[in-house]
Amino acid sequence: MDIGKLKTVPIREVWKNEPRDFNKWLADNIDILSEALNLQIPLVPPDTEASVGSFLADLVIEDESGDKVVIECQLEESNHKHLGQVITYLTNLDARTAIWICANPRPEHARAIAWLNEVSPADTYFYLVRVQTVQIEDSPPAPLFTVISGPSEETKQTGRAKEKDAERHRRRLDFWTQLLSKSQSTSDLFMSISPGKFGYIQKSAGWAGITYKYVVSYRYIGVELYIDTRNPNDNKSIFDMLKEKKTAIEDAFGGSLAWDYEDGRRACKVKWRRDDEGLGAEEHWPSLQEEMIQAMTRLHEAIDKHLQQTMRATSQT
Repeated sequence: MDIGKLKTVPIREVWKNEPRDFNKWLADNIDILSEALNLQIPLVPPDTEASVGSFLADLVIEDESGDKVVIECQLEESNHKHLGQVITYLTNLDARTAIWICANPRPEHARAIAWLNEVSPADTYFYLVRVQTVQIEDSPPAPLFTVISGPSEETKQTGRAKEKDAERHRRRLDFWTQLLSKSQSTSDLFMSISPGKFGYIQKSAGWAGITYKYVVSYRYIGVELYIDTRNPNDNKSIFDMLKEKKTAIEDAFGGSLAWDYEDGRRACKVKWRRDDEGLGAEEHWPSLQEEMIQAMTRLHEAIDKHLQQTMRATSQT
């Protein structure tokens, strides 16, 4: 059996003019593109050069559901201008899918399309497709479409996960902004601290690796003295010396504290925690923040003098 050799043909030898030659051919052969992209819904013949303000989209298709698909063609290396056009056409034409066809997609633009698929709504899709022309021996040239970047369930799941992370970060930032505003009007302990997006904010207790922390999650709030000097033996020594004053510290605090140390774990804590409400109870944020501020004030007043004594004793050994 004779097997022919596949070779590429310069694309401009097949379609010399993009709008007049390639776009017209694509409009008449949209099924070839649809098959290459594995689109589940067949595409009906497109309109060419649909108006978008002062711009013209190369092709606009309606799928069988009535949703629009915009196609931008570029028989050269991908560039920022066409990436912007793809986004402009999709948004202004209220389309659900954008297909960017080019002869030489750059990796930067492939990553941009992947990012757009992550952050866009679940029913919005972007494709970056490379077009080549090939032939076997002396056969007529044929188009070869290759999807360089496109949507997938994984990218949409990644996008949804990032969206949830962004929402968590926003809620934490709002929570800490409100708490610090309240706390800084009554105490200077956290006066120089800015709100952040994580589940805690902290202030140095005056020694490297020892901090006072506010902590919050979806279902709990807390305050703590956090001990992590990077030296497990030093951490345990400081913790043990403080724990010797446990009765005096808890009496001054006005309640029980959790003395959190485990063998094999470097850091240790002295903490107060409430486990029934947190970020999820936004309507109760003001009262939760007040409770945290009061708990931090009591913890600091109860433990700080003992911490200073402990650190002085530690530095002398």
